[in-house]
Amino acid sequence: MLQAQQTNVVDFLRIEASIGTKADEKKVEGKFLTAFKVLKETDSIFMDAVNIQINDIKTANFKITSDEKKVWFVGNFEVGTTYKADFYYEMKPKQTLYFFGDEIWTQGQGKYTSHWLPSIDDVNDKIEFDLQLLAPIDKVVIANGKLIDYGNLHEVNTWRFNMKNPMSSYLVAFAIGDFNKRELVSNSGIPIELYFTPKDSLKVEPTYRYSKEIFDFLETEIGVPYPWQNYKQVPVRDFLYAGMENTTLTIFSQAFVVDSTGFNDRNYVNVNAHELAHQWFGNLVTEKAGEDHWLQEGFATYYALLAEKEIFGDDYYYWQLYQTAEQLKAMSDEGQGESLLNPKASSLTFYQKGAWALHILRERIGEDAFKLAIKNYLEKYKFKNVATQDFLNEVKNVSDVDISTFEKDWLQQTAFQSEDAYQSLLKSAFIRKYFEISALRAVPFSDKKIQLKTALTFPNDFIGQEAVYQLMDEPLAETLPLYKTAFNSNNLYVRQAIALSLQTIPKELQTEYESLLQDDSYVTMESALYQLWMQFPEKRAAYLNKTKGIEGFQNKNIRQLWLALALLTEGYDNQEKENYISELKHYTSPDYSFEIREKAFEYVNELQLWDTETLKNLVEATVHPTWRFAKPSKALLNNLLQNEKYHEQVKVLGRQVSEGAANYLNSIIKE
Repeated sequence: MLQAQQTNVVDFLRIEASIGTKADEKKVEGKFLTAFKVLKETDSIFMDAVNIQINDIKTANFKITSDEKKVWFVGNFEVGTTYKADFYYEMKPKQTLYFFGDEIWTQGQGKYTSHWLPSIDDVNDKIEFDLQLLAPIDKVVIANGKLIDYGNLHEVNTWRFNMKNPMSSYLVAFAIGDFNKRELVSNSGIPIELYFTPKDSLKVEPTYRYSKEIFDFLETEIGVPYPWQNYKQVPVRDFLYAGMENTTLTIFSQAFVVDSTGFNDRNYVNVNAHELAHQWFGNLVTEKAGEDHWLQEGFATYYALLAEKEIFGDDYYYWQLYQTAEQLKAMSDEGQGESLLNPKASSLTFYQKGAWALHILRERIGEDAFKLAIKNYLEKYKFKNVATQDFLNEVKNVSDVDISTFEKDWLQQTAFQSEDAYQSLLKSAFIRKYFEISALRAVPFSDKKIQLKTALTFPNDFIGQEAVYQLMDEPLAETLPLYKTAFNSNNLYVRQAIALSLQTIPKELQTEYESLLQDDSYVTMESALYQLWMQFPEKRAAYLNKTKGIEGFQNKNIRQLWLALALLTEGYDNQEKENYISELKHYTSPDYSFEIREKAFEYVNELQLWDTETLKNLVEATVHPTWRFAKPSKALLNNLLQNEKYHEQVKVLGRQVSEGAANYLNSIIKE
């Protein structure tokens, strides 16, 4: 029997599992029960289960064995009969289930749930999952579905969750940690739970701002009620991606936990809407194969954009479309364009080109037909798997517009249709105005001064920034009045553009520039603090006093910059300098999330504060599960090893680090 064809042979109906986690050993132990219906006579059926150890088999009417990747059920299975497999197991996952400090969380990402739970890596087999999780009495557990039972068992609490409807295995998830929650209810009566750690209680409102509005908007816009019992969101540390749309349970990166100032620069709104849209597009209706992946990511990206349009307005919507069109055009112009139906396409293609395709399709067939096609598509294929043609058929059923050119240009063609996109963007009066101003880049300053001044007097966020960037390389004597106009606009993003682009601060603008330290933007504040400290050495202590105690984003961007500058400022807080060094070095440790550690390594390297502890932390960072952190950590370690002094120090660390880190070290150390 070919493994890829197993969906023709068997239908897994239900999985019930009771799971305990052992954080010290980084493993799970569980009791597992599955019911499956045989569709075709066979003598063997498998479930995906990586490095499973089966401890006790309760099923008697067929044989259960395992190898490195699978659990096998062997017997004479009859067509039409439903069987049950029941056994105890343990697994030590190398991926998909992660243990970080006092948090444990999963990330299935496509097909990897089988590293901690016997399941099916094929997205085409949808199963009803009901989990019970055992956790220490001081921890909170969140998992798919509705919490139907909660009790105590041998000094642990049991949390039992029920799912009513089936889903693909990659969407099974749980998180365990120190969490509190706020509860909302959607207009349609769906319970919404918003989780947070106790230390972040003051950040709940800005982090989850507009959550109810997004939920209510998407239900109305999509035209199909939210398809599950409830909805939960939980931020976790060291998450591998921005967010993951597990059914009823979005797990997302703690980097999006922000206060009101952070919200202005780096908020959760887009990811919030994107992962929620997936509850329909991906979870309710799931792709059949890789070439249909845009049906999930393109749709989630498009509906997230529509939600942001509802919240932030039309200008924001068209600005985002313009930004992604620029990226897609650049990729296409370099000969790197990809078809939306290419199963190996990049995220930019699946997400952004997919969203653009839907934007264009809506314009072509009209809003009413588009909405009806979406509604029919979701209702017809709910809890099933779909191919691109299934969606296109629903479009053709409700519209007389010929979409064959659309299919060729937007789905099959590798080149990005930039002329189509340009004509669509021109429907926005804001974009037309932006193009007018951006077209002035090559025009002599004297010939565009009036237009730039107008753009900066009552600025739109985006046009105002463009005007500031056009001042960059012009003589200050000419631009000074316009910079003053830009400062006085009190537009947060126009002022941010000054902070990011004005490399030399003239004396005439020093007072205005200093006011940037009080803007409600950590991006502005970080840039302004660094530039002021560099350019006005006589006022360094004053700038440091003004920004003392500000943390910034979740990665402590302001605090870490502040510590570095305080250490470099002669005579500043001399009695505290040892504490500052200690604090900065401690941020490199696994006690902190990778975003904090990455920045700390940069400063420790810049200031050459390396010692045994920070080097050990760097070696451990090279084997961190998040490749976006592990990769630069490896590069930094390699650079340090070019220095004989550090080479000798690192060489002896093998016995002081984890096994994985020691193995990596052995592979790169040269005697």
